[in-house]
Amino acid sequence: MTDQQPNKPKLEIRVIPTTPLQQNTSLIWSIESKEGVFVDPGGDIDKLMGAAEEFGVKIVGVWLTHGHMDHAGAAKAVKDRTGCEIIGPHKDDQWLLDMVEESGKRFGITDGQNVTPDRYLDDGDELELDGVKFGVAHCPGHTPGHVVIYNSPAHLAFVGDVLFRGSVGRTDFPRGNQQQLVDSITGKLWPLGTDMRFIPGHGPMSTFGQERQDNPFVADAVTGYGGAATQEANKIDQKLAKRYS
Repeated sequence: MTDQQPNKPKLEIRVIPTTPLQQNTSLIWSIESKEGVFVDPGGDIDKLMGAAEEFGVKIVGVWLTHGHMDHAGAAKAVKDRTGCEIIGPHKDDQWLLDMVEESGKRFGITDGQNVTPDRYLDDGDELELDGVKFGVAHCPGHTPGHVVIYNSPAHLAFVGDVLFRGSVGRTDFPRGNQQQLVDSITGKLWPLGTDMRFIPGHGPMSTFGQERQDNPFVADAVTGYGGAATQEANKIDQKLAKRYS
């Protein structure tokens, strides 16, 4: 990840698969200060802390995109070991955070812990890591309190289970909503720009542009997104690039 000066990277990122569900936990840290955060630590606390130790990272925060146990199961354990704050998701996912332990048992995951964040996130909020700012978009549909965390200048987003390479998040869970999910993707994510890379909750990275071309659920040909909307998206992208630099 870089800021607006591409030759001077400020942050490093490693993606660490965790739990039997192979959820992507991201470790982000400042090259200068070595302070870092975990995005969606789902489990395997020893593996996560071992990675932080390997790279010499001091964990100063946990950022959660949503409340499902494979994304939030190790949040409390990270806080217990480091004293860091847990930030996110939106308050509408607290009911899921209260069910982490119960949900994990169904998948044979026994180390997850229920958790209450130190701070919830709302649409338009900002997060910061050693001077690098991240935007927050509330993107309900997969869960009611799902958020996406992004850095526009670096063209990188952490989308949890909203969007995948060639697919989208499930909406057959309690309080899921398919139309709401599609509206979140087209209304909140596409305006961030076609060159926005994203790390999903599971599977490989992709770009919003690639998904707009051939994702069978949310491609432009399916949703009708494009034309004047694309022009407006480019304007929004330029504004965000200035705001989160």
